[in-house]
Amino acid sequence: MDAMETQELKDRLALIEQMMHAGRRSTESWGWTFVLWGVAYFLAIGWSALGAAMYAWPVTMTAAGIVTGVVLARRKHKPNTTMSRAMGGIWIALGVSMMTAFPALGISGRLLDPHIFITMACAMLGMANGAAGIVLKWRLQIASACVWWVAGVVACFGSETQALVVFMVAIFFCQIVFGIVCMMAEAKGKKGGSYA
Repeated sequence: MDAMETQELKDRLALIEQMMHAGRRSTESWGWTFVLWGVAYFLAIGWSALGAAMYAWPVTMTAAGIVTGVVLARRKHKPNTTMSRAMGGIWIALGVSMMTAFPALGISGRLLDPHIFITMACAMLGMANGAAGIVLKWRLQIASACVWWVAGVVACFGSETQALVVFMVAIFFCQIVFGIVCMMAEAKGKKGGSYA
């Protein structure tokens, strides 16, 4: 290869790195949604424990969806990029999958075992975080995916209480802590610092 081709390859690699960096920054700007949905999961679990399982999840998830929609409607929209469409596609597909599969299984009476619900939720959340983390080459999000996947496997074994505890630990670290880390990185970036 001559020097011109080598420089062109270097420029292309630099562009790919810039796109991944922009994708991470974009994900960091969504940190609040990780926290919101993590809190919503905890509220639904708590409400279910009080004996309102039939209403807790649909009402809480619908409310979280409405809050997300309202905040997004008020937010300034940035131009779509290939990376933002890819990341958005992953998370929208997750939301549609969860919002269609779980209510259908619940209403039909086929989702009676909490182990199955927790395992499916963890697998779906692991898939979305894993895909996003791999595309962005972001170890923190890949680690989050691994926590979800391990929690899903562990939830298959032991008592319902143990499965629930594992699920709640995964929610805490992969939703709330991850979201807070993203929000802190975004704030640091806005103050002129560097993004993680």
